[in-house]
Amino acid sequence: MISLLSFLLNWSAPRGGPKKEAAGSSAAIQLNHYPACPDPDRAMGLAPHTDSTLVTILHQSNTSGSQELRAGGGTGWVTVPPIRGGLVVHIGDLLHILSNGLCLSVVHRAMVNRDRNRISIAYLHGPPSNVRISPVQKLVGPSQPQMYRAVSWSEYHRLF
Repeated sequence: MISLLSFLLNWSAPRGGPKKEAAGSSAAIQLNHYPACPDPDRAMGLAPHTDSTLVTILHQSNTSGSQELRAGGGTGWVTVPPIRGGLVVHIGDLLHILSNGLCLSVVHRAMVNRDRNRISIAYLHGPPSNVRISPVQKLVGPSQPQMYRAVSWSEYHRLF
């Protein structure tokens, strides 16, 4: 899995350096504060979603609240426990497209805590808004047809 991710993330940086159209990749840092809530069953920190990015790297405070939808047809939410010094990596929708569906976007949400504030910091990384994203051709063939058409990030945002 790590080698596949490395291959996919290097799509814009061949041996000679970044492609001209990859210059100006998009990145953002999002700071999230979830105040303590006396009735957490009646409040949502952040509704279930996938990230439209290539990848999102998340740092959580020591208060749990990040949850991921169980993959592989399972049901229910799995709490992602905060690990001191650890980071959570979410596969985004654009990496899902690049991998032709081999890497799945992670459906996740944030829950509030009854007694404690929670803080998270997310680094969201994507391509320049005008670069067209489509499945890597090495991952397309007779046994694995192309699952997604080419789309730019700005077009993807308009569609979804």
